[in-house]
Amino acid sequence: MKYAMKFAHLLFLMIATVAVPVAAQTVITSPSNGQQVGTPFNLTTDSPTCSSQGVTAVGFSLDDSSSTAIFSGQTMNGPVNAPAGWHTVHVKAWDDYGDVCVTDVSVNVAGGSSSIIPSNAVSVSEIQTLGNWTEIHDGGTPGSSSGVMSLVNSPSLTGTSRFFANQFNYFGGERYTAQFDDDMYSQNFFYDGWVYIDGSSAGFNNLEFDLDQTMENGETVIMGFQCDSWTYTWDYAVNGGSPTNSWDTWLHSYAPCNVQSWAPNQWHHVQIYFSHDENGWVTYHTVWLDGNEEDLNINAFSGYELGWGPAVLTNFQIDGNSTGTTWGNVYLDNLTVYRW
Repeated sequence: MKYAMKFAHLLFLMIATVAVPVAAQTVITSPSNGQQVGTPFNLTTDSPTCSSQGVTAVGFSLDDSSSTAIFSGQTMNGPVNAPAGWHTVHVKAWDDYGDVCVTDVSVNVAGGSSSIIPSNAVSVSEIQTLGNWTEIHDGGTPGSSSGVMSLVNSPSLTGTSRFFANQFNYFGGERYTAQFDDDMYSQNFFYDGWVYIDGSSAGFNNLEFDLDQTMENGETVIMGFQCDSWTYTWDYAVNGGSPTNSWDTWLHSYAPCNVQSWAPNQWHHVQIYFSHDENGWVTYHTVWLDGNEEDLNINAFSGYELGWGPAVLTNFQIDGNSTGTTWGNVYLDNLTVYRW
């Protein structure tokens, strides 16, 4: 009788835990087991089968949380928010019969950016969806360029990403701009966005991420930053002259970056921490790419007398890499800027 009761209890436990069987057939491309990541980090998975059956839905949960994010289909490619410390990500796949297969991956979430942004920071999110984006050939680059934009639902992390389709001639660069505020007083800025290279980056070498602001003194500070695949470095913008007699140029940091090494057809997380004083001296503090941190702490003058009215804007620029004609398609999503 005691044995029967134990067996019944065991059977009950087996039924109660049926949501965690073995035989999961899931490939987790990112992150790798034991990897240190930032937050949010990108979770990329493919689950074609579960226990030899076709998969109809996938999802994930963190640690012992009872909350599971669920998506239709067999793949996931999107951000996961988690506090600093070690976590277990339970990647789940449901087959045609409703059975679930689970594959775990452990990650170490660094404090990183989350410890920088204060609780009172003002944020503007989903900047990629604003309707005032414009495009123009950047006259600071040679040759010519052209581009078109559109809002699309796929690929997307948030449901709406901005698609940039470009043609470059003789190293031309195409610049896209959106104003999202008119604050003249904040001096700290945190750029947080996701970039997806469509198919190949063979046609371009630089991706540029800028924040510009009209300051209280009426001058404009340009916080320019780019991944430079000619020198394999992160570069920062500098005014080598004065606000009224400017000479804008790029200087190379020691932090490595090469757009050609960014895997295509997946999302890459770009985060940049800038600050400036009231006279246009910019400190380029830190950059993160897919959670990998590079501390810069470079101070450079970047103030200009441009005659702008109050404005805070962002530039997203793509530069060609050939004397001939090349093309490049890029998506931008989940773009948020914090300021304080």
